[in-house]
Amino acid sequence: MLGRLLRLGGRRFEERHPFPEALWHEARQRVPLLATLPDDQAERLGHRAWQFVHAKRLSLHPELAEATDFDPPAQLAMAAQACLLTLGWEEDEHREAFANVHEILILPSAFQRQVEEMDEAGVVHEYVDERAGETSSQGPVVVSFPDLMASGDFTGFNVLIHELAHKLDLGNSLDVDGFPPLPREIDPREWYRVFMGVWEDLQSRLALGQPTPIDDYAATHPGECFAVCCEYFFTAPRVLHDAYSELYALLCRYFRQDPLAAGGR
Repeated sequence: MLGRLLRLGGRRFEERHPFPEALWHEARQRVPLLATLPDDQAERLGHRAWQFVHAKRLSLHPELAEATDFDPPAQLAMAAQACLLTLGWEEDEHREAFANVHEILILPSAFQRQVEEMDEAGVVHEYVDERAGETSSQGPVVVSFPDLMASGDFTGFNVLIHELAHKLDLGNSLDVDGFPPLPREIDPREWYRVFMGVWEDLQSRLALGQPTPIDDYAATHPGECFAVCCEYFFTAPRVLHDAYSELYALLCRYFRQDPLAAGGR
């Protein structure tokens, strides 16, 4: 019944806001990550992103609003990258997953935060952290414009996917912990075991002074491990698959997508 109502609501929405085929075509051409999607997935993603643009607030910092032409294709491309995470889910699952996404705020540059952390010995360390993005349980998704413009290719970096992964993670808690709400078919014990294996491998490599197969920012916190792995899953799936094949397979089941099979690199 709910699915039928959502489909009906979607039809009514597009009657009021006809889907802009030309804008979506231009948006895809600007972003390699979108341009390589199979046509059936691209069509589904485009319509979902179009609704996302109307349902969420997309805000530019005043400095950017004066100096940057963040035109409709750019807005649609940004929404599509956000919706890429839930493309394999049903409409009701997608809406529920992003119910805590109210606004995407774009700042002119990376920004700094004063951070306090306690180490294992109980000593508190204070430092200034420069960030490309941040979010919280019900707060806006904040991203820097340069990092947003550097996203959308196949390098393993995508600030929007990273921050939206945090929003998924926050679906069952007030803090990111790398343990988002899971579908029934995924045993939480399996999720913990697989991610812990990746976490321990990253920690071991760093302790030995060895390079890590994915960005070592994943080793700073379990929540960051999940978000970084999501970035690689969608934008460098071959790297993630070759480094951690069991994790890649788990994320395929979680997202109900297989980016490698869909033309990912």
